[in-house]
Amino acid sequence: MDAKSPNNSHSDGSIPAGAPTAPRRWTVRRRVLTGVGIAAVVVVAWFGFSAWQVQHNLTAARDNAQLAKNSLLDGDTEGAQRAAAEARERAEGAQDNLHSVPWSSLAAVPGLGAPFESAQQMSDVVVGLTRDVLTPAVDVGVALSPRDLIGEGGSVQLQPLRDAAPALQETSIAARNLATQAQGIRGAGYLGLVDDARSELQNQTDDVAKLLENTTIGAKVLPAMLGLDGPRSYFLAFQTNAEARATGGLVGGYSVIRASDGKLGIEKLGKNTEVSYDKRPLDLGPDYKSMYGNYNPSVDIRNSNLSSHFPYAGRIWQSMWAQESGEQVDGAIATDPVALSYVLAAVGPVTLPDGEVVDAGNVVELTESTAYTRFITDEANYHAENADRKEYLQTIAGKVVEKMTGKIESPQRLLDAVGRAAGERRIAVWSAHPEEQAILADTTLGYTVPQDPAPYAGVVINNNGGNKLDYYLDREIDYTAGDCTGDTRTTAVTVRLTNNTPDTNFPRIVAGTFKDKPLPYGTNVAMVSLLSTNGATLTKASIDGKQSFAIQGKELGHPVFTVPVTIPKGATVELRYELNEPTAPGEARVPVQPLVDDPKVTVNAPVCDG
Repeated sequence: MDAKSPNNSHSDGSIPAGAPTAPRRWTVRRRVLTGVGIAAVVVVAWFGFSAWQVQHNLTAARDNAQLAKNSLLDGDTEGAQRAAAEARERAEGAQDNLHSVPWSSLAAVPGLGAPFESAQQMSDVVVGLTRDVLTPAVDVGVALSPRDLIGEGGSVQLQPLRDAAPALQETSIAARNLATQAQGIRGAGYLGLVDDARSELQNQTDDVAKLLENTTIGAKVLPAMLGLDGPRSYFLAFQTNAEARATGGLVGGYSVIRASDGKLGIEKLGKNTEVSYDKRPLDLGPDYKSMYGNYNPSVDIRNSNLSSHFPYAGRIWQSMWAQESGEQVDGAIATDPVALSYVLAAVGPVTLPDGEVVDAGNVVELTESTAYTRFITDEANYHAENADRKEYLQTIAGKVVEKMTGKIESPQRLLDAVGRAAGERRIAVWSAHPEEQAILADTTLGYTVPQDPAPYAGVVINNNGGNKLDYYLDREIDYTAGDCTGDTRTTAVTVRLTNNTPDTNFPRIVAGTFKDKPLPYGTNVAMVSLLSTNGATLTKASIDGKQSFAIQGKELGHPVFTVPVTIPKGATVELRYELNEPTAPGEARVPVQPLVDDPKVTVNAPVCDG
């Protein structure tokens, strides 16, 4: 047979009857290929249109979910209902598309299907968010609306908040479960656009979960704490973190505030010098006494907050005030000038009796720096001038509290300011009522030292110079731990402290040292403590590479290592703790002491399994 003969011919070269000719065969093939091409175009067009619908619906669901949240916060219940319903409808539309047979088939293809699977998982979370969180949240809208919750004179509507507590608890759990589900969504691989949407959804669900968690906590404790069941009183400490103490700063002034049916009022404003030292000591246990007993913390208000466990300070202030006045307060609160600046940014400036305006931009510098040079000009007349300074600070504090309990133009901004301060541990709260304290202890407001085995590195600075140089102190903290392969691992906590005191003719109270220690003016003297992981041992402490001794103690199960550090003006000192720690399960925690600076904190510690 000739090599060029068609393979459908007979051996004699004839063409069988009915066999298609070559032109006819190619026509059939062209039609088949054309049909396949058209089908492919149709499929691609369908996927394109479907993808557009998914993207359109998910974007609309996201935007309406955010609108529903904002409407709730603004007290617009009808607007929140409309937005939540629209968000749910759009989310379910996207979910229907993404879980259709074609999309599910693509999602199942290894490698290629990653973005499709990710999109499916996102749609499931968004549907859950709109169905299980936003819709029920609308029903308890008053509890989520600062405008409805906070009335004239700063009074809080407590009964609606208490009534909403069970529903808030249920919704909060659902929101946290969805946030966890969102965190588990797989990466989209080769489609960065889908990964961006995934990150945005994770942030959104986490924000909603935190909002509901915080509101739930408020619904549980605020009604009783603000006097719905009867009047309450609290000791409010104004901490001056220009002179560092473990919970922030030295108690420079105080107030006793009364809460009744959601309304707050000031009963007394006082200076720390008005609290006498002739008190009966409070027994806070042998570990506490061993760590702090030499400083008489339970009888000397200046040293009452040397421990970073705020409930200790709260109990001490309660004991002091009971002996001072005969009144047993129901709890204690602490705050600082930085927190006041956030509040003033929300409620507006205050005007002092002499006409001076104090606002968010100047309150920190005025109270922690300017006041010392303004009032203390004659060392021979130090005590009288220092009393004037304290009176000035007390007046500012009183005016801010008065502003907060007056007409509030934007309750949402005030709550945001308080939330920011609490998140930075610049507002701490302790309740003498155990059921309330049990709730507060697990929040940032509680400012407690945890008693679990997870990795921990709490760096605490207590001013040991009796000056105000911590206003000029900058911190860097690094916690680096080994891997999880053994029962123990080596870790290192490095603390860098920089003294930025300017070349200014400061009075002794600012730049001198307590009891006239022979040190150059402007030298910062600190006791730097590390509360480490339970079971940790110190192998070496060093300052600028030279070995140093460390005072060892224990607090709430945590080994504590304290090193005295001297920081010359303009210098940076590096303190390094080298440790051998148990390979404990859980994420490492490095709490930040609320001083004036915003420290750089680095954590390089792998999370180990139990």
